[in-house]
Amino acid sequence: MSRICQELDQELALFRDRPLNDAAYPYVWLGATYGKVRQGGRIVSQAVVVATGVPETGEKEVLGLAVGASETEAFWVEFCWQLVARGLHGVQPVISDAHEGLRAALAQCFAGASWQRCTVHSLRNVVVACSRPDGRAALALVKTVFAQPTQQAASQAISQALELLQPRYPKVAKLLRDAEAHILSYLAFPSEHSRSIRSTTALERVNAEIDRRAKVVGIFPNPASLLRLSTAVLQDQHYEWQDSRCHFSQQSMARLDPSADPRLTNPLTAGLAA
Repeated sequence: MSRICQELDQELALFRDRPLNDAAYPYVWLGATYGKVRQGGRIVSQAVVVATGVPETGEKEVLGLAVGASETEAFWVEFCWQLVARGLHGVQPVISDAHEGLRAALAQCFAGASWQRCTVHSLRNVVVACSRPDGRAALALVKTVFAQPTQQAASQAISQALELLQPRYPKVAKLLRDAEAHILSYLAFPSEHSRSIRSTTALERVNAEIDRRAKVVGIFPNPASLLRLSTAVLQDQHYEWQDSRCHFSQQSMARLDPSADPRLTNPLTAGLAA
């Protein structure tokens, strides 16, 4: 069994460490799920961080994954630089939830890229900030922002929503005010892409499949076994995407402006590339 696992690990490592294709990746989604692992005589939670993306050719890909002790800034920075070292470049928006460690890593690793905060998570935060009866009304008001077709219209909708929310729902008003700069980034890109790039829903479906398989195992004997299962699930998903039609049409992808996002350079390896 040990020999079989070792051979499998070598095969899966080739997938995780493969060079990314030469195309730019305008859209990148980042997120995490968790598994329970035995470590040092204890049962601990380990983060499985996952990156997916869409290159300029329009198909969806699994870019990478890693398993670590927590979603710390250092963990995210190392993961993101590994993606860059494998060839990830041309990133325009990064779509993710508002993890503090992840946000700090994005500023270091993807300079020049905008951040699109997941609108689904933002709406959930609105509900949490209100009592249950009040949440429905506040949620409906905030949803009108995401129904707007342009940044100007969405900004006007936010201003109107803040006027109504501030007197009765100050917590919701603060959430919306603080998030405004990041929840509307998707409107700067082709409208055909809006539904996909304004949330991490597609990535969460992938993570849900990891969770479903992990639930069968329950508690993993070590982090390597969690990484093994997660990689196998994502490898299958990656190849399934390659066999399906493009996520975005090449015509719509061609409307993105690559000159706004120069090739990313890892300062740790820049000297080697010179």
